[in-house]
Amino acid sequence: MKRSWAHIPRVAIVGGGPGGLFTAHLLERHAARPFEATVFEASERLGGKLLTARFQTLDAPYEAGAAELYDNSPVDEDPLRELVAELGLPTVAMNGGAVWLDGERVATLEDLRRRGGAPAERAFEAFDRAAHGWMGARQFYDSDVPESFADERTPALFARWLERIDDPFTRRYIERLIHSDLAAEPHQTNLRYGLQNYLMNDPAYMRLYAIEGGNERIVHELAQRQRASVKFGCALESVSAGGAGRVRLTLRTPDGPLEREFEHVVLALPLDRLAQVRFEGEPLHSDLRRHIAHYDHPAHYLRISLLFSRAPWRGAFDESFGMSERFGGACLYDESARRPEAPYGVLGWLLGGDAACEHASRSDAELIELALDALPAEFAGAREVFLEGRVQRWIGAVNAMPGGRVAAPLERRHLPCGRAGPSLHIVGDYLFDSTLNGVLESAHYVAQELAARLEQGGDRPPASPPSFESAQRGAAPLRYP
Repeated sequence: MKRSWAHIPRVAIVGGGPGGLFTAHLLERHAARPFEATVFEASERLGGKLLTARFQTLDAPYEAGAAELYDNSPVDEDPLRELVAELGLPTVAMNGGAVWLDGERVATLEDLRRRGGAPAERAFEAFDRAAHGWMGARQFYDSDVPESFADERTPALFARWLERIDDPFTRRYIERLIHSDLAAEPHQTNLRYGLQNYLMNDPAYMRLYAIEGGNERIVHELAQRQRASVKFGCALESVSAGGAGRVRLTLRTPDGPLEREFEHVVLALPLDRLAQVRFEGEPLHSDLRRHIAHYDHPAHYLRISLLFSRAPWRGAFDESFGMSERFGGACLYDESARRPEAPYGVLGWLLGGDAACEHASRSDAELIELALDALPAEFAGAREVFLEGRVQRWIGAVNAMPGGRVAAPLERRHLPCGRAGPSLHIVGDYLFDSTLNGVLESAHYVAQELAARLEQGGDRPPASPPSFESAQRGAAPLRYP
């Protein structure tokens, strides 16, 4: 017999980026009880760091935000891969990983030996053995699970491991190889995250891919499928306790301040934006300040995208990306390689860490000139066919130490006020590994938690928390069909 509900609970999802959209999508799928959901977005677009823009000179797309997606299927199930397939989005594999040092590309162990000699080769092999020994493919996959690193008594900084490399050339090679992935400096991140960003270059651990036509297509497909209403131009200003266990939100809207109470609230905001929200009253204020402080390890990106009338580097460089020692260690993407039939060429520089922060104050024109001057020799002739450049700054938008220096249990990550507190949930890429995969895992946990609360009457927490396996790895009932 179908149940009838006397009250329709209201759910607020603050943030229209991937975290908010993933949560809305999964909650609609798993909630047995009717509910009314509203997504509040401060800007005039959905998608957050999933941003595929277009040049003005030619109608050519480029990634102004997340450049690639991570494929974890070499190790185990990959919920993001399953979601992309469910949405009917075609993908293109990405390959690369060479490093330009002193203007010359180092792509193989033989290249490293030729440039640095036998000491460089020995030092690299020793580092590589140690890295693979410290973190196997299974641990890499479960790197957000505290139990996977139970022996990590006092988490070390990644810089300490790099200091152990006794060959200067090898140390410089490894530092440049992973610098833009870290989006920070080695002394600002822990060993676990540093080694993750080294080992991700091994296809036995993970692979890279992109969405044909632009990664933002994920946003468009999710937006078309959800029933939640979306309110643009609504910036969250404060959160406080409401009546009867509800949560009160105060938002700044184009029509003036808006104050509303909700049975359930999900905050799907980047940490820098979350830190600007006022949390009023105790213990709410203390709980959220403690949560923010745990994850307060800002990291930075800056993207410079260049459009050319053709791609004169074809034949000399045919990979999806490579790393350069310019800008302290930056990734250079050939985005037009994703569309080999396109007559134009698109290159994207991704600066990370201190270099991104320091260069962010320069004008767009200055940055475009620097990016053109920094192109490797294989890209000779590109400046002569240059058409247009664009710059996107992501300062403080990601986390240098996802999960914090010591990873917290799942419940503490997502329920900063505890299970007995108000129904206030956190979804964030900073909770895991600052990737779309990580934010989807975060949304999985919160969607299952909320679905259980709705089923049990809305105001009461579920009898037991979602298991890690079901909430995080796509096990039933979270498996995509």
